[in-house]
Amino acid sequence: MSDDVQKSLGEAVKANEVLLFMKGTPTFPQCGFSSVVVQVLDYLGVEYNAVNVLEDQGVREGIKQFSNWPTIPQLYVKGEFVGGCDIIKEMFEAGELKEYMAENGIEMEAA
Repeated sequence: MSDDVQKSLGEAVKANEVLLFMKGTPTFPQCGFSSVVVQVLDYLGVEYNAVNVLEDQGVREGIKQFSNWPTIPQLYVKGEFVGGCDIIKEMFEAGELKEYMAENGIEMEAA
């Protein structure tokens, strides 16, 4: 994967407090796993930005190398990779995701 893609991914992750790499958009997720993470973040009232990996094959493959994680979606908070759908769902169900967001100073409207 090109160094330019890796550099731009790193910059995007650092520039956004909460960033979700997903298939589709928050208003129109194009896979069930992405939809689950969007629903969790929306339920918590977390403001986040999203990158539709379906728009750029370089980003779609590059993010997997960037995080050393083979699947999408991928959630980043304050520059740190948190996890994919299964991890986010488990953290949410255990109440850990809300705590994690609070500990990292991420504002939440609900929950």
